[in-house]
Amino acid sequence: MSKSQKKYKRFLKPFKNIFFLVLIVFSVWMLFFDSNSWFIHNELNNDIEDLEEEKEYYNKEIEKDNKEIKKLSDEEGIEKYGREKYYMKKDSEEIYLIEYEDSIAKQKKDE
Repeated sequence: MSKSQKKYKRFLKPFKNIFFLVLIVFSVWMLFFDSNSWFIHNELNNDIEDLEEEKEYYNKEIEKDNKEIKKLSDEEGIEKYGREKYYMKKDSEEIYLIEYEDSIAKQKKDE
């Protein structure tokens, strides 16, 4: 027997063991083909991370909305909101809207 044949036999020796073969087949099956494969778990973990980021975003938005609700819970807050958003005024007041040139040019481009 030559040296190359001895190396070849030494390399193939573990593959003659039935337990080793079963372990390899089981590992390949679990990694690629099973419904609980590693790739599916990896995708699901990525989805979980994305959903947790969305959850944090929505929790922050809820906190902002709760602050706005607290501001609007008294008379002064409602009055301020009405004046800023809907240009409401008292009977004895006048409202002047100041528009800057860049905002006028932007409106013309939109039309």
